[in-house]
Amino acid sequence: MLLSDQAGQAAATKIPRPATLRESVIEAIQELIVSSQLKPGQHLVESELAELLGVSRQPVREALQQLSGEGWVDLHPGQGAFVHVPTLEEADQLLAVRTLLETESARLAAEHAGEGGVRQLRSLCARGIAAVQSDDVDSAVALNSELHALVTALSGNAVLAELASQVARRVRWYHTPVARQRGMASWDEHTALIDAIEAGDGQRAARIMREHTEHTRASYMEQRENDPVEPAPKPVRRRRPRTPQAG
Repeated sequence: MLLSDQAGQAAATKIPRPATLRESVIEAIQELIVSSQLKPGQHLVESELAELLGVSRQPVREALQQLSGEGWVDLHPGQGAFVHVPTLEEADQLLAVRTLLETESARLAAEHAGEGGVRQLRSLCARGIAAVQSDDVDSAVALNSELHALVTALSGNAVLAELASQVARRVRWYHTPVARQRGMASWDEHTALIDAIEAGDGQRAARIMREHTEHTRASYMEQRENDPVEPAPKPVRRRRPRTPQAG
């Protein structure tokens, strides 16, 4: 029997492969964008990125091409690459989808988390509160993402977890600028959410998660309205100077 004939009988174990240099560069640039070390609208110079990441310009060029296709980078002929400036509409739509996914995750987590899951959630929450108290915004944002990912994992729904993971990094990008503004209120909401999950109250957990994610969505939209990001300049075509004709 051919392997192709056996495909429907059992799933083959995938052999893990090391990340290519290009994939590593893509991951690194995404992290720089998500953590706001590279700002929306910022010009991305290949040589500077290559020096920063300790690689040649070729994998940086390839990474920028792929990131452009994924909506992280905008390429302007004659101008170069710029960090994408999310429109208010695309940010609002993505954060709305996040609310739908994570509300259902919270409801299911209340049914399936168990004592071990609740302990993990409380540990992350305690570390997040400590990060806020010490004004460590980067750690608070990372722990916020971990906590939300854990709630989704505890839902027991693998499809839901996969969908949530597809938007998680971009959600973190939108959350970073408002993390300090949300401050302790966000972690008070996390505490209330964990209490509802521990009590097995799916409806309350869903309501708290819905309100929690909507607060972040509203904070981001308010921040963008008060401090709009200027889009990257449009390409400017420069005329070549005329070559003087011999007299």
